[in-house]
Amino acid sequence: MKKQVKKLVALLLSMVMAVGMLAGCGEKKEESTQAEGEGKKTLKVAMECGYAPYNWTQPTDENGAVPISGSSDYAYGYDVMMAKHICEELGYDLEIVKLDWDSLVTAVQSGTVDCVIAGQSITAERQEMVAFSEPYYYASIVTLVKADGKYADAKGVADLTGATCTSQQNTIWYDSCLPQIKDANILPAQESAPAMLVALESNKCDVVVTDMPTAMAACVAYPDFKLLDFSETEDAFEVSEEDINIGISMKKDNTELKEAIDGVLSKMTVDDYTKMMDEAISVQPLSE
Repeated sequence: MKKQVKKLVALLLSMVMAVGMLAGCGEKKEESTQAEGEGKKTLKVAMECGYAPYNWTQPTDENGAVPISGSSDYAYGYDVMMAKHICEELGYDLEIVKLDWDSLVTAVQSGTVDCVIAGQSITAERQEMVAFSEPYYYASIVTLVKADGKYADAKGVADLTGATCTSQQNTIWYDSCLPQIKDANILPAQESAPAMLVALESNKCDVVVTDMPTAMAACVAYPDFKLLDFSETEDAFEVSEEDINIGISMKKDNTELKEAIDGVLSKMTVDDYTKMMDEAISVQPLSE
């Protein structure tokens, strides 16, 4: 009888231990799930935060702006909207990193950031240093002048002969387009898009060459500007497809991120891009 009691007690103890082990396993599984949630990837995206309508800095989160890393300010614009869309599609958190234009490529190469979404043209020179996504915008080249200036009625590049001009440094606007203006007085390149617009507004130059979204946004901020589009004429600036295709740059060996971003972009249309850009232009600050 005693032996039977001992066996029964042992059986009960083993059952209690088994239940405890199962409960412990459940707790570990829950902890593991939480850990996986805490490990959600953050996509670090670099941009100037000063290149409306692609990106700009503002003091609040109005319209869905995103905090700038290490700053009390927020970033918004077409690039931020695109970055948010990509992160939502991929299930990533988003971190915006504010950098100077000339620091963007090196930041990608060094791994300081995951990618750059900053209105970069997909040029052959840049492709030697970084990988690019499929285009996330197609930006034609246009000219900005003063509405009451001597070049306001220009119908083509030839009509800009002798103009004093400038544009942003390290862009095809400055490096490729300005030299196509005959007898041009080409001023030193400006360090940013806002700087080149100020040069035109302050009459330091007659002409600024840029892309369509930048020019459209500039005409909102500066009502005395006039946008000249020669792209459908026989006397347009000579540019290649790579000059007007805007892409997202990342490290050359980061094929996983490139495939993921391209997967998101493949679901979007030119109409989607245009609608998003129009919205960015409509809410941009009137001055930088």
